[in-house]
Amino acid sequence: MDLVSLAAQVEAVLFASGDPMSIEKLCSALFVPRDELLGAAEMLTERYASSESGIELLRLENAFQLAVKREHSQCVKTALEIKKNATLSPAAMEVLTIAAYNQPVTKSFIEHVRGVDSSSVVNSLVEKDLLCETGRLNLPGRPVAYKTTDNFLRAFGLESIKDLPELPERTEQLSFEDTQEQDKDES
Repeated sequence: MDLVSLAAQVEAVLFASGDPMSIEKLCSALFVPRDELLGAAEMLTERYASSESGIELLRLENAFQLAVKREHSQCVKTALEIKKNATLSPAAMEVLTIAAYNQPVTKSFIEHVRGVDSSSVVNSLVEKDLLCETGRLNLPGRPVAYKTTDNFLRAFGLESIKDLPELPERTEQLSFEDTQEQDKDES
């Protein structure tokens, strides 16, 4: 099969699916090896890069998805009468950060890092499809482990969790003593 025909088939499958589809599943469904599928995906990415296109091909870890380009999202929301996305609270952003950099994580780990009960925040992020259960850990009580989702990657414009910015070095962070000295200087 030539690359143009394969790109059209990939486009059709992703359009019909609407959801992210793994590279392995696409290869299996289209009976092609991984390198050919990636070549077709690259062709689609280049085709959609033009300003004449309102869609783009997203790569989310080991999956692809067709999506509306950000610059066209407002007109789609208006046409489909989608309410404005609710912004995430600082607590939700904090929990997402902890989960993204340490996944898989348990609620108790998140609560230990934050120092406050985080059950409702974690449950809210699961409802928003930004976190998902990834199984149970082989620890006493068999706690549920959570990880970020493809929706998390899409919402934050990431291709992979590896694209998260590096955490600052310990020397770049303020210590408790530094904040106490700043308080004294300000008084």
